[in-house]
Amino acid sequence: MGKKRIAVKSEEELIKEAEKLTKIGKEIKLKSPQKIIEGKIYIFSSYNNTIITITDNKGNVIYWTSAGKVGFSGTKKGTPYAASRAAEEAAEAAKQIGLEKVEVLIKGIGSGRESALRTLGTKGLNIISIKDITPIPHDGPRPPKVRRV
Repeated sequence: MGKKRIAVKSEEELIKEAEKLTKIGKEIKLKSPQKIIEGKIYIFSSYNNTIITITDNKGNVIYWTSAGKVGFSGTKKGTPYAASRAAEEAAEAAKQIGLEKVEVLIKGIGSGRESALRTLGTKGLNIISIKDITPIPHDGPRPPKVRRV
């Protein structure tokens, strides 16, 4: 197997690495620098991922995040925990923007929709209304012909 080598780092190097890790978690890039008081948060939850978008009242996207962007991959992106982590990041961005009043619009049938909404509520956002905008078919396509054997 050979000799085992132990990497020895000085305290300065360890401090620099710790600073980099804390900056990565707190650094949120916003598309618009101005403060916005009212806005909308769209939560799209599918079986595979949860996408959260923050917009102003006109619908212009200010910030977006997803379970994949937060760091989850594969089937883990569709879990409620991944959705709550994405909602935490979105709530931090909303506070940096200065959002006070928020309308939440939920779309999709994934497992992360409820946990993302709960996380937004616990992070201190003032939620005015919650609306479900999942599309529902009224009649659907024509059924197939009866099978003849």
